[in-house]
Amino acid sequence: MTNPLGTALLAAADGVFPAVDGLVEVVPPYLDGVEAVVSFTGHSVVATTLPLDSLVAAGADGFAGATSLPVLSLLAGAAGTVDVLDALLVARGTGGGGLPERPDLSDHERVRYARAWRADVRVFGDDHGLVTLSRGLGGVRELSFEVSQDRRGRGHGRALLRQARALVPAGEPLFAAVAPGNAASLRALLAAGFTPIGSVLLIRPART
Repeated sequence: MTNPLGTALLAAADGVFPAVDGLVEVVPPYLDGVEAVVSFTGHSVVATTLPLDSLVAAGADGFAGATSLPVLSLLAGAAGTVDVLDALLVARGTGGGGLPERPDLSDHERVRYARAWRADVRVFGDDHGLVTLSRGLGGVRELSFEVSQDRRGRGHGRALLRQARALVPAGEPLFAAVAPGNAASLRALLAAGFTPIGSVLLIRPART
């Protein structure tokens, strides 16, 4: 893992978090055209080409300041895009999975969204729903998922996520981001063994 953000995330997956020092740090972007704010308890990491002093001047810190409106406006610029604030969770791969790859779902809205923000996106699925696996924050392995409309609320999300974990080699960290208000998906992730480690907010900057 060459990007410092990826290194920090893998350490967090092992339970080793940045110091609770109230500070914000800047690391290089990990993907062309995408920047990110990752917040841990009392410490934030911003993947951006902007200098640290400009973020601090706008109010960035290791607490809520890193995702404040002035900081996000600075990161995005006048014509940029700010994505939603997500909770960030992690689990370990279990290996041996058999969820089939589904290139026929490549135009699904969930897959298009993953391709807009991540790299090396692959899609898998069955009757429970679909899963994307990609290289996301800092180059770590990241998933998204969607349960089929007619199967929601009956445990299919948990089953799908367990199958997704089996697609990843045993012991390898697998990350997921979910909007805190999406209680159904958040409950499914927790029930499938994912643990919250922080939050993430993605930006597609258009600065002059």
